[in-house]
Amino acid sequence: MTGSYQANRDTIFVEDARIVSVADFPGEQFVIRLSSPRCASRATAGSFIHIQCDAAIPMRRPLSIMRVNASEGWIEILFKIVGDGLRALSRKQPGDEASVIGPIGRGFTPDRQRPRALLIGGGVGIPPMIYLAEELKNDDHWQPLVIMGSEIPFPFETAPSSIETPWLSPRTSSTMPLIENWGIPTRLATLQGFKGCHAGFVTDLSRVWLRSLSKDEMAEVSVFSCGPTPMLEAVANLANEFGVPCQVSLEEFMACAVGGCAGCGVSVQTDQGPAMKRVCVDGPVFDAKEVFAS
Repeated sequence: MTGSYQANRDTIFVEDARIVSVADFPGEQFVIRLSSPRCASRATAGSFIHIQCDAAIPMRRPLSIMRVNASEGWIEILFKIVGDGLRALSRKQPGDEASVIGPIGRGFTPDRQRPRALLIGGGVGIPPMIYLAEELKNDDHWQPLVIMGSEIPFPFETAPSSIETPWLSPRTSSTMPLIENWGIPTRLATLQGFKGCHAGFVTDLSRVWLRSLSKDEMAEVSVFSCGPTPMLEAVANLANEFGVPCQVSLEEFMACAVGGCAGCGVSVQTDQGPAMKRVCVDGPVFDAKEVFAS
């Protein structure tokens, strides 16, 4: 790895990251591991990087961080090819370098008074849920459940789960082995008829679980989600339906990604009334009630 580091706001760094590995999955989806020790040392679940896809393409792309190993100095990202930039990034090989700015943004903030964490990820919104699940697995206090949805093949090899979910039909058995190995129950939803997946939306599957809880158990629930805006709105409505708090990570086009251009502004509700917030540095994680009217 070559290059220098430039601190920005004491938490964001410019780093010449080295490609460690590249894995491709159906649907033009890719998982890339980057040696990026400064970014890895400061990342939190929900933060993202702004990566230069190719020297000939000046505009960077914001990508959520999926996994981190601070001691080994690497991060992983998952993306689906959309446009020339991400296509160029998908062609990177181990040993290549890519300029990375990160970690950027406010991540998720779990409340220890609500240990039953429901993590809902859709499509390219799956990475932050994997990151958050890995953080929660290190503390027995948490009781996470991960629900993921996709309308293209999932960006991992699915497998039948061995973790019992008595609230759910045994026909819905497919899981992500990585999270399964952490001891966290995980179930998958789709409208595409994939084997072992719930036939419906992630909110349909989540509602089945929420309805199975007692009043005391419901008081311990919190929801965390990332995915397309229509899905996030549906998740926010679901959380409101059951009276549980919900944090959502927004997806938005960005130019600078560090708060200078304000091109990623969204309207939110504050105690003082409507306001514009920047997804990059004021988010990307927001209280769902700030973003979606109930």
